[in-house]
This record gives sequence, C-alpha cells and structure tokens, in this order.
Amino acid sequence: MTTTAHHSLDEEGIGEVSPHWKAGPFQIRLPFVHYRFEWPDYVQGLLMCAVDLAAIPLMVELLGMPFEVALAVVVFNGLLYLTHHLLGDPVVPGWITPAIPLVMAYCSAFPEGEERVHALIAFQFMLGVFSITLGATGLASKVVSLIPSAIKAGVLVGAGIAAVQSLFVAGGRFETFPVTITIAVGIAFLLLFSSRFAAMRTKNPMWRTIGNLGILPVILLAVVIAPLAGEAPWPTIEWGFNTPDFAGLFAGYTIFGIGLPPASMFLTALPTVLATYIVVFGDVLQARAILKEADQIRTDEAVVYNPDRAHLIFGGRNTIMSMIGPDVAMCGPLWSAMHVVIVERYKEGRKAMKSIFGGAGSFRWGTNTGLLLLPIVTLVQPVLGVALALTLLIQGFVSVRVGIMEARSVKDLGIAGVTAAVLASNGAAWGLATGVILCLVVYGRDFFRGEPDATFEAMLRAQEGQAAES
Repeated sequence: MTTTAHHSLDEEGIGEVSPHWKAGPFQIRLPFVHYRFEWPDYVQGLLMCAVDLAAIPLMVELLGMPFEVALAVVVFNGLLYLTHHLLGDPVVPGWITPAIPLVMAYCSAFPEGEERVHALIAFQFMLGVFSITLGATGLASKVVSLIPSAIKAGVLVGAGIAAVQSLFVAGGRFETFPVTITIAVGIAFLLLFSSRFAAMRTKNPMWRTIGNLGILPVILLAVVIAPLAGEAPWPTIEWGFNTPDFAGLFAGYTIFGIGLPPASMFLTALPTVLATYIVVFGDVLQARAILKEADQIRTDEAVVYNPDRAHLIFGGRNTIMSMIGPDVAMCGPLWSAMHVVIVERYKEGRKAMKSIFGGAGSFRWGTNTGLLLLPIVTLVQPVLGVALALTLLIQGFVSVRVGIMEARSVKDLGIAGVTAAVLASNGAAWGLATGVILCLVVYGRDFFRGEPDATFEAMLRAQEGQAAES
C-alpha cells in the first residue's frame, strides 16, 4: 500500500512525504510507480558513467586487474548505487573520493597479488560492518547531531580543499588536460551556479533546456575540445555492448576464488577504516545540509535525509562489494557534484522535477545503462580525466560553501579554517584531532554548543526568510 503523511520540519521536513511502501527503516520507491522518470537526468547519466569508469585505471594500477575484470567491479557497484533511492535515501551516491589515496597507500603496503586483494577485501568488509553498526544502533544520527559546528565546518571545507588539490599535484589530471578542464569548469560553473544564467533560463526556452541537462553539455563539449587542444585523441566509436569479465573477477579477486583473508588483516585494517569513516562522515554532513537547503525551497515535498538509513545502505553496499567485487573507490554515501546538479534542478519546482527521488533515481538508471553500451563508453573514454576533474572541482566548491554555512560564529570559522588546512595537508585523522583540541581549548565546557554569535544568527534568519519567500 502506498503511503503519504504530513510531518513537521523538525522531524521529517516541510511538506508531504512522497509515495512509498514502508519496509522497516526503509521506504521503497519504484520508477513509474512512486516517482516520475526524469528523462533529462537519465540522459545526463548515460554520459556521466564516464566518472564511474574512471575507477578502472585505479584498480588496474593497484590490483593488476585486466580492464574487463575491473569493468565487472564497476558494473556491480553501479547496480548497488540504485539501492539508495529505491530504499528511501534521496541522494546520488558515489565513491569515497577523498579517501582513495589513503586506501591505495594502505593496500600498497602488501605484496601485489592475493595478499593485496585480501587486504582490500578485509578493509572494505570492516568499513561496511562498521557503518551498518552505526546505522542499526541509531548512533549515526546521534554522531551527526552531536559533533560541534566548528568541526563539521572544518571537515567539509577540508574535504573540499583536498578534492581540488588532488587535481593539481605533479602529474595530476590538470597537467594532462589544462585547456579542456579550464574551459569545461568555467562553463559548468556558469550553468550550475551563475545567477545571471539562472535569470536567462527563465526568459529563454533554449537556455532552460540546456540548464536542465546539468553538466551533460559540458561533457559533450569536452569530447570536442580535448582533441582540438591536442590533449586527447578523437573518440573511436565502437558499436555493441560491453563485456565485463564476471568469471575472471570471481576466480581471481573475490573470496569465492581466493578464499577469506587471514583474521589478522581485519584487525590491521581498523585504523584505515576509522580514518576513512571521517571522510564518509563529511559526505553525510554534506548530503544532509544540501537536502535541508532544498527542503526550505521545495515545500511541496518533504526532503528528508536520515543518517541511520543512509549508513545501513552504504554499509551494506561495502559489505556486499567486499565479497563480490572489492573496489578501491569504495561505496560512499554521496556523489556530491552530481547530487548538487540534481538538487539545483529540483529547486526549480515540480515542473522541472516532480520528486527528488525521480531525479536521483533516473540519473543512476542512466549511468547503469551507459556502462553497458559500448558506443557511450568509447565516446567518453578519451575524456575520463576531464569528467573526474569536473566532479572534484564542483565537489570542492559545494563542500566549502556548505561547510562555511555550518559555522555558528566567527570563532567556529577560525577553528574550521585550521581544521580544514590540517585535514587537507595531513589527512582526515589529524584534521579531526585538530578540530577536537581547538574546540576544547576555545570553548571548554561549551565544547558541543560553541558560542553562537549575532552575525551568524542574522545570516540564518535571512536565509530562512529568503527560502520562505521563494
């Protein structure tokens, strides 16, 4: 039976909960039954599968996987992406991107071959079980609400800085595609964040159509610009379907082929699991903040992010993937760049997107389709690095914006700035430790509450007023 209900802002958001079937902590929503299929987001997903495919070189490098085997991992992960919106989590899920260098460094400490694969299996399994435990006990929501605003702000801003930094390291993607990335990022930010372009969309149907496609036009433009700039070859379009090597994956890279890792490996993985979770925590905060902002604008649908439910879903994904396809990119709660793209279109009203679940779900149905279509894969293959760069820079922009708005005082901003700098330069664990120490020193017994000041209270009131007017 399909259910709808009205809830308060504090409990379940503004407006009516969209139709669903209740199933314990989950809310089941099916395409065409509970939500309208959003074709602009589906088409966008077809080409943005390029970012999912960018995980393949990482697994080839770390584990020595053949391309077709790594593709099988990507396909499995892609199918599990669908579980989020199908079970009531209104996000576009993705990798745990900032933690990838950390995990690769951990696994590289083990000899290449079965031992290194076992290390990745043990790590991803423990990350999954840890996340499920937090979600099942209800601790995830408590952790999110108890963390001081200064630390929340610092983690988010630091994750944003780290995402941007990863592009500009020696030998990074910007060195490979300097012209293409510069032009693509400029156009993407114009389409997504420019108030002038937003005004143009209201007056001209052509600009409205382009805006509804998110960053799809940018990816298509990159396919042309990169060869013209001499930064990539022209794509060689091939027809047919991709052929992931599932048999090779199961035989050489899963517990069904090489057996379980030694018990000691599960214990060895714990410090890296905790450090990675700090990054995951930042994604959870970001998802919550972005959806809360959307809820203030779209008062027709209650846009609710439940951290406990989210932990159960992405924790389950990591646990399953550790057994059927260990993935160095991991199963994160949020693809922040595309989540923002979907949410920005959602904010434009019911005509643009009837339900947030329709946008997020249709996009992920699109990426899954694209992964199987050889013409799509071969079209975007030369600009995989550009697609990844776009997501990282958009993630950086949004992380910093949302992070700063988490602050409740000028002192919070100062603590957040130092925390972010340490996190970006020395890793998540050191960043979190810095934030805790600074909050203890500055706030003392007011560690959890902080010292909200009039400046930020006025800003919050102004935000709420603008949301109410819109």
